[in-house]
Amino acid sequence: MTITGSKRIGSLGSAIFAEVARWRREAEEKGMEVIDLGIGSPDLPPSPKVMKALSEAVLSPHAYGYPGSEGTPEFRRAAAGWMQRRFGVEVDPDREVLALLGSQDGLAHLAMSLCDPGDTALVPDPGYPIYAASLVLAGVEPILLPLKEAEGFLPQLDQIPPYVADQASFLLLSYPGNPIPEAADRAFYEKALAFAERHDLLIVHDLAYSELAFDGYKPMSILELPGAKSRAVEFHSLSKSFNMAGCRIAFLAGNAEAIAALRTLKSNIDYGIFLPIQQAGVLALEEEADFPAAISAVYERRRNVLVNGLRAMGWNVPLPKATMFVWAPIPEGWTSRHFARSLLERAGVAVIPGDAFGAEGEGYVRMALVQPEERLGEAVSRIGEIWKSIGEIERNT
Repeated sequence: MTITGSKRIGSLGSAIFAEVARWRREAEEKGMEVIDLGIGSPDLPPSPKVMKALSEAVLSPHAYGYPGSEGTPEFRRAAAGWMQRRFGVEVDPDREVLALLGSQDGLAHLAMSLCDPGDTALVPDPGYPIYAASLVLAGVEPILLPLKEAEGFLPQLDQIPPYVADQASFLLLSYPGNPIPEAADRAFYEKALAFAERHDLLIVHDLAYSELAFDGYKPMSILELPGAKSRAVEFHSLSKSFNMAGCRIAFLAGNAEAIAALRTLKSNIDYGIFLPIQQAGVLALEEEADFPAAISAVYERRRNVLVNGLRAMGWNVPLPKATMFVWAPIPEGWTSRHFARSLLERAGVAVIPGDAFGAEGEGYVRMALVQPEERLGEAVSRIGEIWKSIGEIERNT
């Protein structure tokens, strides 16, 4: 018997992440030491206070029962309190907050809970891979919104045909986002909310990077807008803000009906987040208010080392205002994939080709700021050594 997997599995996202991992293994087998700027996994730990709380909580004999798929009341109250302190947004912890096994958990299942097969949804291109993958799993057709540099990487909502928008179930946004660390202002969110009202659809805002912002910029929540809870839900994560990525803890806030639908689906899928992790999450949200700012400062310094170094050698890389990523245009004459592979083979620096995030990502690479400053400086030096001769490298045109 040969098992090949379902057609759904065959349609899930780009295989480029596995391909880049293979390139790295091949390089390492040849003796090359690789500086990995590929996967956006935080390389720093949570605060000592959070780690201590987690280590103590796991010793409780009462910690090992089923925790419940919606999150403990304590965690949901902590999340609601954080939303109020951070954004001035009031949400009901019982009806308008849902705990998640990481924001990817919620993103992966939201379309299943809101849509029927054959429905459509408006999603960005390029976008974080789970955006498109979640639609494949739900049998929902994506309507891709191209994000172009000349347009500030913002979707041009007024260019969407009204009959297309009228049929869509939701509009997915992410500012600042992954892979594009672009910012959006209040005027854009007001325009998006008016668009959602006009076409009777839900806005899904992925705000996982709300606390990793630089140069005094503070991302806003779409839920700050008057009436937004009637039209929007928003994902928040402790993965990046509190360095708890491996703990898998996040929450969804906003529209009660959408949250109820996802809660029902998840009650049939899992039993929730390990209780000690929720307890550590409560402490992080309630007592570690200064921790995200300290982490943000680390990433800001790393950003400066990488971007300023690349600019100094002649690579005109934009300075991101937020997130742990740099979205860099590649030289003309290259494909994203061939440029990324050449960078790994020639300089020993691993990055992700932009086309891994959608067709509009062609012409870019994504670099993650997940190495200490000295390693990023080393990456710049290595790239600099081949940058002068980049025109001599074989190009895939």
